[in-house]
Amino acid sequence: MEYTVTEKTGAAVQSAVDRAAAAGGGKVILSPGVYPSGTIRLKSNIELHIPAGAVILGLPDPEAYDDFRHPELDAVVPEKSRKCLISCADCENVSVTGRGEINGSGLSFFDRNVPEGTPFAKPARPRPRMVQFYKCRRLLFEGVSFIDAPNWTFWLSECEDVQVAHIRILGCKQICNNDGIDIDACRRVTVADSTFSTGDDCLVLRAIRKTPDTPAVCEQVSVTNCTLNSRCQGIRLGCPSDDTVRNCSFRNITFNGSGSGIHCEAPLRYLRKNCTGYLDISDIIFENFDITSDLYPVRIGCDPGIRLRGIRRLAFRNFRIRSKRPISLEGSRETILKDIAFSDISGTVDGESPLSARYVAHLKLQNFDLTAATGPETPLKRVDSDSWETQF
Repeated sequence: MEYTVTEKTGAAVQSAVDRAAAAGGGKVILSPGVYPSGTIRLKSNIELHIPAGAVILGLPDPEAYDDFRHPELDAVVPEKSRKCLISCADCENVSVTGRGEINGSGLSFFDRNVPEGTPFAKPARPRPRMVQFYKCRRLLFEGVSFIDAPNWTFWLSECEDVQVAHIRILGCKQICNNDGIDIDACRRVTVADSTFSTGDDCLVLRAIRKTPDTPAVCEQVSVTNCTLNSRCQGIRLGCPSDDTVRNCSFRNITFNGSGSGIHCEAPLRYLRKNCTGYLDISDIIFENFDITSDLYPVRIGCDPGIRLRGIRRLAFRNFRIRSKRPISLEGSRETILKDIAFSDISGTVDGESPLSARYVAHLKLQNFDLTAATGPETPLKRVDSDSWETQF
């Protein structure tokens, strides 16, 4: 059954969702117009359809948003905020579709009195995420534009069978933490034919452990035909205290931004208390990439002292690169990178080295044609010497 919303409020949208859910499910359709809104809670068997001309506009007051509460999430509060605009937990068969817009009013949460291009400082008050789904199954996000998130745009945690297609995520480059999609401990996720432009990471694969004894696995994530632009990273894999990220692929990706293209780093600043490292990343394929980066095209590494369970079996195929810094592989004595393969790599790097590698076992290069031949010219300085060579 269809439920059309004409009253331009988030409360009216929530009322239609509740009525549809009480009837066993249905399609909630917004009429064209702007719907100022706090939190909207979606439920099982609901399609929220936002057609062209319809906008859900997040309110600029953090107190207008509910806290996202779940017994299993009490210890996990990224960015010190439980606030959320579109939320859903323990549900199935949920869709957000259309050619309309969800706008997070992100700029309203920051002091913008900074020099042009300078990142805004983190505000003291909590900033809501745009979309947060926890332990949900069979999800579809299609066609909608997600604009100016004040915090993470998507946090999908422990969800299964998720399809994301033909969406746009556009965020101000000066906003911190406005990640595109954080895919956390999810299974069977596809992201296709979508555009991302963010101040922070565009796509993130995580496996956040809710407690030190709670397993978390992120696997079978497939990303294809996407365009990425970020001041930070296009693709980020894991943090040092995460659990397992495995069996994922990224294909046909264009990255053009001031940040790095692909980033998998385990820095000490992200290490949890009482943890020496736990992340395990394996069997990730990156294929057919065009990367233009002001930083690194690919950076894989781990700070000394951190003991990860592994970063291994990463394959990079058919890359065209233009970057200011080299491909960087920086393992450590405690965490050696293993079975890293590059094939059919071409392009140019500003500087004197196309590749930097330390603590890497079984590095494989095939058809590796990356040029680095720039740098300051060194003037010739003659020295006094009694060598016979100098007598000619």
